[in-house]
Amino acid sequence: MTHPESDLPGRPAEHAPDERPGGCADPAVGLLLTISEAVVLAVLLIWLGLRGLGRSHAPVDSGAPSASGSGAETDWVPTIAFGVLALVVVVLAAVLLRDRWYWAGGIQVLVAVALCTLTLTSVSRADVDAPPAPAWNPPPCRSGGDSEECARSGG
Repeated sequence: MTHPESDLPGRPAEHAPDERPGGCADPAVGLLLTISEAVVLAVLLIWLGLRGLGRSHAPVDSGAPSASGSGAETDWVPTIAFGVLALVVVVLAAVLLRDRWYWAGGIQVLVAVALCTLTLTSVSRADVDAPPAPAWNPPPCRSGGDSEECARSGG
């Protein structure tokens, strides 16, 4: 009688299809990671909220204009913070899925999609919240007629 190839000496035994690392701990790990990420996100949102509150009550610098020409610049800190958190969750999801923790990895993929959506939303909000560039209004035409000065000034 011959032995199957997996039972030959020197060959690793194959895992049964239902045998996965983690077993019942797989969904529990996914839930635990999601709760810990929710806590980190809550702390991040509180910090960003307090930071924004502090920025809104800070005295306005009336000195030299900024490089962009407007008085206030876009705040990219929320976008960067959400992006870093999303990147950490994406890497964690990839590691879990590679190690065959399918429930925990799948939950992390869902959390990563939500965080990437939040990051993209903060990018679009940063553009909306940015103050508009000041418009330049030419001085009125002094000669009040069809002169060359009025044609050049747009009036």
